[in-house]
Amino acid sequence: MYAGRKIALGLAVAALAGGMATVTGPAAAAPATGRSAAAECGVRADGKLWCGNRVGAKGYEHRRYNSAVRGPLNTSPSWFQCWGRGDQHAGGNNVWYWTQLDNGQWGNVPAVDVHTSVDPAPGLREC
Repeated sequence: MYAGRKIALGLAVAALAGGMATVTGPAAAAPATGRSAAAECGVRADGKLWCGNRVGAKGYEHRRYNSAVRGPLNTSPSWFQCWGRGDQHAGGNNVWYWTQLDNGQWGNVPAVDVHTSVDPAPGLREC
C-alpha cells in the first residue's frame, strides 16, 4: 500500500507541475527586461506581433466597419499575424491587424484596439 501512495503522490505532483507550466508558460516567453507578457508589445522571433489589446475588441471580415463581425478579442494580450490598410478609425490612422479571434475565426482588428506605440508595428509584415 505504501508503494501505491508514492505512485499516486508522484502522479499528483506531475499533474500539478504540468498545470503550473501551462499557467506560467507565456510569462516565461516574456523578454529578459522583466516586463510581463501583457506589458510587452513587439514582433517576436515567430514573426507575430504580441501585444496588449482592448478586451472586447471586434474582429471584422474586411478592414471596414461595415463588414461582418467575425468575433471578439476577449483576452489580452493577443498575437497578430500581419497588418493592412482599411477604414480610418479613432486611432488617427487606417491600420488594421489580422489575427485569429478568441472564437477561432480570423478577423481584422482596427489598430485603435491594439496597444502599439506606433502603427504599423515595426517589423510586422504587411498583408
